[in-house]
Amino acid sequence: MTDANDRVKIVGETTLSDGWTRLSDFEIDYTDQRGETQRLKREIYHRGEAAAILLHDPERDTVVLVKQFRLPAHLLGDPSWMIEVPAGLLDSDQPEEAIRREALEETGYKLRDVRFLFRVYMSPGAITERVHFFYAPISQSDKTEEGGGLAEEHEDIEVLEVMVSDAMAMIERGEICDAKTIMLLQWLQLNRGSLG
Repeated sequence: MTDANDRVKIVGETTLSDGWTRLSDFEIDYTDQRGETQRLKREIYHRGEAAAILLHDPERDTVVLVKQFRLPAHLLGDPSWMIEVPAGLLDSDQPEEAIRREALEETGYKLRDVRFLFRVYMSPGAITERVHFFYAPISQSDKTEEGGGLAEEHEDIEVLEVMVSDAMAMIERGEICDAKTIMLLQWLQLNRGSLG
């Protein structure tokens, strides 16, 4: 039995940009299911691995979200400040270690219990970004710092506490349109009964 990966051979790679992240142009020989090989060109954005987390206060039935500027939304004419769950690149850390760091930097919450949920490719047609999704129960006593992001990274993050029912309504109204945030809020809706 032939490994499916044997159907793809990388012929060449050219770096188109190497700024904030790297953009490459690939030439590949791709053998389809009929056994025919085609030479294809693909541009790939090397985003790397990231982690995202839903901070949920089960006693108060709230979630902690963040709001920050996103240039792509701005360029498309949508609201420039997006409401999202805390998230960030791994920066060579393990996923749980990275998301604990990001949650503290962005929201000021020091996490006790962190639960891994699943791993997702956010846009596998052109971006290498793979995101590790987590959930953490919190209480107000877990807020040990102000949050708001790191000044040296020019982060300008607003911390929001939102009732779960309001967050779900915000999705329907288009106020929350970030994929990772919608996925985690929907996970919460499906699993609230088992969270205690």
